[in-house]
Amino acid sequence: MTKSESKYFNTAQKMDNALLELLEKKDFEYITIKEICKKADVSRSTFYLHYQNTRDLLDETARYILDGFMDYFTDEKKLITGGFSDCSLSELNFMTEKYLMPFLQYFRENKRLFKTMMSNSVSFDFNGIYERLFKYVFNPVLSRFDFPEKERHYVMRFYLSGIFAVIMQWVEENCEKSDEDIAGIITTCVLGKNKELKKLIDR
Repeated sequence: MTKSESKYFNTAQKMDNALLELLEKKDFEYITIKEICKKADVSRSTFYLHYQNTRDLLDETARYILDGFMDYFTDEKKLITGGFSDCSLSELNFMTEKYLMPFLQYFRENKRLFKTMMSNSVSFDFNGIYERLFKYVFNPVLSRFDFPEKERHYVMRFYLSGIFAVIMQWVEENCEKSDEDIAGIITTCVLGKNKELKKLIDR
């Protein structure tokens, strides 16, 4: 990264953080460019050098958040999405510490960010993010487990709602329980204590 590229990135990051701080206090629709510039300590001309409007900044901030999340996963875990049709079913079981721990570590270290995102889910277009994940991750995985195609959206909505409800409760309690404890709770909620079911998924 060149010096100019580094300066550009740092300025953009300052505006991402400024937007997230403002979102803690008010809805996105009421946040102005003037407020963002003041919070980030940049000029309006600098803002327009990067973005056309606040929606452009929000879109970048969402990508910034997702990139930060993916940094918590090793290359091995990132690449699994490319081999859904060939890998064993055990590799498609994401209810293991291998996958849950980086996920939980991210939320523990970014509690404030997570609360902001969840309270502004419409602004961050969570439905759009879900649809992309469903197309490229959830649907291929569920097809390997022979879930009827017409039921897959229902299954994933139920599955994700439960996981996020557990995490929301955890964050509200300031992440007092360990990551391992929460991973165990999520696994039990999703898979139950049925050892035969776990054997089937792990085969």
